[in-house]
Formats: sequence, C-alpha cells, structure tokens
Amino acid sequence: MTHRLPSGFRAACLAMAIALGTCLPQGAAATAQAAAARASMQVMQIPSHGERLNAIAYVAAGAGPHPTVVLLHGFPGYERNLDLAQDMRRAGWDVVYFDYRGSWGTPGAFSFGHAIEDAASVLAYLHRPDVAKTLRLDPARIVPVGHSMGGFIAVQAAAADPAIKAFALISGADMGGLFRQVRDAQGLPAALKVASANLSGAGLAPLHGCSPDGLARELADHASDWPFPARVDALKDRAAFVVMADDPFAATDDAFAAALRKAGDARVDTLHLATDHVYSDHRIELSQALLRWLASLPK
Repeated sequence: MTHRLPSGFRAACLAMAIALGTCLPQGAAATAQAAAARASMQVMQIPSHGERLNAIAYVAAGAGPHPTVVLLHGFPGYERNLDLAQDMRRAGWDVVYFDYRGSWGTPGAFSFGHAIEDAASVLAYLHRPDVAKTLRLDPARIVPVGHSMGGFIAVQAAAADPAIKAFALISGADMGGLFRQVRDAQGLPAALKVASANLSGAGLAPLHGCSPDGLARELADHASDWPFPARVDALKDRAAFVVMADDPFAATDDAFAAALRKAGDARVDTLHLATDHVYSDHRIELSQALLRWLASLPK
C-alpha cells in the first residue's frame, strides 16, 4: 500500500487531468509531465508475514525505470543513513528504507529471523509490476545496502535471492559468525552471556517483543547457517562492496571479502575509512565511495 505525500492542490489537479485524459494546453501538458516525473518521497506499508512494515521510498527524478537501493538499518537502528539515501536519489537511484517488524513502531515482534524475512518481503514487494510502475523502478537492478546488522541482513537476503546481482556492506556485523567465534573459544554459556550483554548495551528501547537473552539464543540456534562464510558459495557470482571502519567488525568483513575472492568472485571491492562505526566524520567520503561503486554496476 503506497501513499504519495501531499504536493499541493495544483499538482493534484494536474495529476487528475493526466489520469482522465483531459486535454490541456501544450504548456500545461508539459508542466503536468514534468510534475509526474519529479523526484518525490512516498510513504508506504509493506506486507510481511501478517504485519505491515513502515517504509519510505525516495523516488528519483525522471521517467525511469531507476535502479533501486534497499537501505537496511542496523541494531537497533539509531543511524538510518538517510543522508546516503538523498545522495543516491540525486544520482538517479530510488532508495527504499523500512523498519523491521517490532522496530521503531512497525507492528510485530523483533528478531533476527524476522528481519531476514522482512528483507525478503520488501524485495518481493518491489518486484510487483504495480509497485515498480508507481516508484518508476527497475526490478532487475535492486541492490541491498546494509549498515552494521543491516549488512548481516543484506548478506542473508542476497544469498537467498538469485535475482540480486550486487550488494554492499557498511561495517557489516557478522552476527552469526561473531557468536560462533566466542562459542568456540569460551563455550556456549559464555557466548550466550557475552551476546546478551552486548545486545543489551546496544539499546533495545526501539524494539518490541524481544529480549537480549532471547536474541542471543537465536544466534546460538543459527551459529552454523548465519555466519558470512556459510554464504560465500551462494554469493561468489555477485558484485560486492565491503566498506570497513575502525570498529570490531573490520576483521570479519575483510575475511569475508577475501573468502569471496578466493571462491572466484572477481567483482569484490573493499574500502577502509579511518572513522567510527557510524562514520561520523567521514559521511561525505562514504557517500562518494558508494556512489562510485553503484555507478560501476552493469546497466
């Protein structure tokens, strides 16, 4: 279900005239066509497993169809990276941002498994012909871009969907792999305790229907199938961009990029920026790097 934000009485009248086939003077018709292809922001609720995900779409100017980024936020999602979304739109990309079930007011219960399912639901929604037409997007050119836990979601979503030809991680958090490292070194009880403490410290206030202990147990249950190395075989034929910072995830992200290359992926790009986990003082550099990589993808 998609709703265009109000854009004024004149624009609404012009849109109605186009829909009804009303004859307009040449100048007015040109104005109407320009308004129809104008950049916009649309609010929508995307169905996912009985709930509706709160979402927004930044629609690029022009008739399209536009390549599209699905922007995946982290845990719990204080940094939304919407400055990157605006830059991508100016470069001709649609950008869709959404909140997972149980996060930031979206109904339902939050879990890592639900977030993975929600990403798949969003990708399926964007492939619907009516949605593609409304957003002027190209379903064949959808790229998940995820920050932190969103990078983990991007890996899982891309691995499960062969239609995804490229994906990007911004300090991607290998949730399953990091849990398994602690479990193998210290044992399961210690790994559960460490994971629960780390998740609690990240701040669960924006999340609903979950607990640190429950989320830690979920990581334990998927310590074999969720780590990044388990997805290398499925992703070795995709274009990948792995951006790293001075944070605890750089080593596992670098190892993931190396594993993709070793498996035969010749389209893996990496970048390390000397900044913190949310790229506080390197936002412009991060944006420029992402735009260069997106521009390099096949048309």
